[in-house]
Amino acid sequence: MDVGPVLAVIGGLALLWALVVGLLLLFQPRGVRLRELVGVVPDVLRLLRSLIGDRSTPLDVRAVLGFLVLWILSPIDLIPEFIPLLGPLDDAVVAAVALRYTRRRMGLAELRRRWPGTDDGFALLVRLVGTG
Repeated sequence: MDVGPVLAVIGGLALLWALVVGLLLLFQPRGVRLRELVGVVPDVLRLLRSLIGDRSTPLDVRAVLGFLVLWILSPIDLIPEFIPLLGPLDDAVVAAVALRYTRRRMGLAELRRRWPGTDDGFALLVRLVGTG
């Protein structure tokens, strides 16, 4: 049996995993605690629903956010969810990248206008996605 293809797949998965970890380190927000993140999730979900459902949202933004929702709901992950601490890592990286793209494309003022939560929650979102 030729193990070359199996080793290539394992190597490719290891490379993807390293890339995801590197992206998380690159996009890691400073001074954000897990408890704060969990508290703002419902508002972010309402924001996503609002942006995806609104025809005035640019099509590329709606496509990116739709991909984000499909990615998070998909049972297939780069890093399986059952691995402690690392499991949700790929979801977090994809969410951060998609929300940063949305901020760059639409601007903070438009996101603020559509934000369904508190001012503190929006301030946390800004810390996560950056200002410019």
